[in-house]
Amino acid sequence: MSQTLIPKNYHSRLSLYETQEAIGIIKRTFSNALCKALNLKRVSAPLFVETASGLNDNLNGTERPVRFDIAQTNAEVEVVHSLAKWKRMALHHYGFSVGEGLYTDMNAIRRDEELDNLHSIYVDQWDWEKIITKDMRTLATLKDAMQRIVTAICITNDMLKWKYPALDVCLKREAVFATSQELEDRWPHKTPKERETAFLEETGTACILQIGGKLKSGIPHDGRAPDYDDWQLNGDILFWDSTLNIAMELSSMGIRVSPESLSQQLQLSGCEDRRRLPFHRSVLSGSLPYTIGGGIGQSRMCMLLLQKAHIGEVQSSFWNEETRAYCQENSITLL
Repeated sequence: MSQTLIPKNYHSRLSLYETQEAIGIIKRTFSNALCKALNLKRVSAPLFVETASGLNDNLNGTERPVRFDIAQTNAEVEVVHSLAKWKRMALHHYGFSVGEGLYTDMNAIRRDEELDNLHSIYVDQWDWEKIITKDMRTLATLKDAMQRIVTAICITNDMLKWKYPALDVCLKREAVFATSQELEDRWPHKTPKERETAFLEETGTACILQIGGKLKSGIPHDGRAPDYDDWQLNGDILFWDSTLNIAMELSSMGIRVSPESLSQQLQLSGCEDRRRLPFHRSVLSGSLPYTIGGGIGQSRMCMLLLQKAHIGEVQSSFWNEETRAYCQENSITLL
């Protein structure tokens, strides 16, 4: 059975071509706003990395990357899940200084993703990373960057509403911050997703902090790989989506692991074998800069700001015949 949810009386507010035009406006406007907000410069990024490098994002540790071999070298490579670790290496190679950063258009394939309104096997993000000092590895630094991203999203929304009067998305411009433990303390009998829904219904725009480690209940709020974010200095940016009436996560980000936090998190997650990989050796030896970074979903932002009900309305991906037929019957045009 299709996992697609159809809002009552749903219809697209923009025509098919207006949607394509608006996607272009979102990508240009937000990229410019993001660069100004965080002092970033655009760079090119890989679609695949060598398996043995340890540079791919392992996500929750269970997802299978798409792998293939290179005929001339017999090297095995894999399509990226994200560029969380690659960006830190790139900052080092480009010779960026403290306060400077990069962003790139990241395209990924996540073959094990569940397919529904928000999830696709094709992932497109603005991936960004910025150099900080050791003294800047604080929650204050994290919160400041998160609020700057929220402001850039709201600026993009303002531009769209001026261009297309049919759009009437109202975003809260000031984010409310809470830790994942504070949410569990407040709603101990709800699931993490149910807590997010309750919190976003109340706040409209929120940043949930400290994701990855076990809570008092013994269960993490959500999974995080142990080798890029510091679990005490990371978080998600969420908005209330009034089209689907859900809490929509637009960004996962954080201050990256130090040698100390990487060592601890590898031990806690039972991933000690990763210590031998080139990326992990570089972090543990202190040869990589301290950084903060994250990914911001391009298609999800388009969904939110264009008031779309399905991610397939703003990106071209794979959907089974049941989903395509169900969407067609309910006025949802999948690209």
